[in-house]
Amino acid sequence: MIRLADSDQDITRCIPVMQQLRPHIPQADFLPRIRRQMQQGYRLAMFERDNEVVALAGFRLSENLAWGRFLYVDDLITDETQRSNGAGKALFDGLVDIARNEDCQQLHLDSGVQRFDAHRFYLREGMHITGHHFAQSLTK
Repeated sequence: MIRLADSDQDITRCIPVMQQLRPHIPQADFLPRIRRQMQQGYRLAMFERDNEVVALAGFRLSENLAWGRFLYVDDLITDETQRSNGAGKALFDGLVDIARNEDCQQLHLDSGVQRFDAHRFYLREGMHITGHHFAQSLTK
């Protein structure tokens, strides 16, 4: 079962797993950044096994003309030592349940082109590749 990480203590417990996905963010910056994002609707879901955080997902609920009401996954990671043991699937299924309970018509996420194992997982879970994501850096 998943639950939302609302307290500073829970968020801090998620940092080692999140760093596996976002290693460019200094450890000391995670809590303040997550708290700022939470003010904009970001939620952090965690899956625990034996009182250890083994998978987590940062997500938001939103609505637009293209997709209607949807759940967008910003971050989705299973601890590298815990992969292929059901934690990722349990977390993903929990996100689908949240989306349905929030009357979302769709669930969306972007994934780096190099994350082949993640792509196999997403496809196995019934997701489809529906487009390309384009980005432009605005910093020098």
